[in-house]
Amino acid sequence: MAADIILRTEHLTRRFGKFTALNDVSVDFERGRLTSIIGPNGAGKSTFFNVLSGSFAPSSGRVLFDGVETSRLRQHAFSHIGVAKSFQITNVFPSFSVLENVRVALQARVARLNFWRRRDTLDLEPRARDLLQLVGLGQHAARPARELAHGQQRALEIAIALATDPKLLLMDEPTAGMSPEETRTMMDLIVRLAAQRTVVLVEHKMKMVMGISDRIVVLHHGELLAAGTPADIRANDEVRRVYLGRH
Repeated sequence: MAADIILRTEHLTRRFGKFTALNDVSVDFERGRLTSIIGPNGAGKSTFFNVLSGSFAPSSGRVLFDGVETSRLRQHAFSHIGVAKSFQITNVFPSFSVLENVRVALQARVARLNFWRRRDTLDLEPRARDLLQLVGLGQHAARPARELAHGQQRALEIAIALATDPKLLLMDEPTAGMSPEETRTMMDLIVRLAAQRTVVLVEHKMKMVMGISDRIVVLHHGELLAAGTPADIRANDEVRRVYLGRH
């Protein structure tokens, strides 16, 4: 596996009964790049994300992260090897403060024993506050997570994901359900995150994808249609036909 490739799928196929959601998808994701996965409804984007993130096992083929096959790893093992995930459905502790949500995530990473020891969590507070500043929630540290707006809860989930200090951040439709203002804020955050680590995201907002991505992977009917830079994708006649509705 080349040094500039951090994630690779080889002949990846996923079936649900007689339905083939992904069919023989082989694609490389470059280290240090922001790559977006796009495609029309039913293209297989969510299934692809779920296989990449370990939520679904492939029916055949494999996923390699830094040369290590991840296809059969348990979910908790992904954070240990440097992969973090942010899903469409926000998963935070609503009654905890914003700061406590991130501090608990940090504690889970550094100590498996004495999980709730107060001294240990206090030691991690500066790092937790740094992560909140990074995602734009520094001023909300003391608020219960349930009081945050939708976009802010998504940002908090990202801060929690970053607690594992991942090399690869997988994001599933990070702007889903957001207002235009929240979307712009999230776009800015994703760009900042991608300056520090590899980011792979599933997204349906074409303007956003074209504006922030280094590379784009296009799926159609569960198969790889194209992969390349935004300019490559704009110029691809087949992509224009099936995704952009142009002839």
